[in-house]
Amino acid sequence: MSQDEKLVDVVSNAAQDIGSFIRSQREAAQVSVRQLAEKAGVSNPYLSQIERGLRKPSADVLNQIAKALRVSAEVLYIRAGILEPSETNQVRDAIITDSAITERQKQVLLDIYTSFCEQNEAALAQEGKPMDEETATE
Repeated sequence: MSQDEKLVDVVSNAAQDIGSFIRSQREAAQVSVRQLAEKAGVSNPYLSQIERGLRKPSADVLNQIAKALRVSAEVLYIRAGILEPSETNQVRDAIITDSAITERQKQVLLDIYTSFCEQNEAALAQEGKPMDEETATE
């Protein structure tokens, strides 16, 4: 398999992965393809092609779809291979994937959580104790 063929295969797999993820999120939200396309500002056929893995959407289109689905754009970017996944953190992941709150509310919660973690790290550093992951997530 040539370098170009490998690249095409990787892009195709990423497109199918993001497409199936978008479809599952849409179905969980009980929204039709037509409704999601309208909310996201994309055409119905284009969204259908994305869901079937025939098209790989741009970051801008993923952002529009994320807003329409009320999911984190970061999650879609990672699924699409645009962003590398950051260090896993159960609290952060739970906030990002929660569909009951808005993007702005998610960002505020993440900012507060980060602030608490930084305060705890600073307090432990002053005491001369190293910060471990269990202490960080308590």
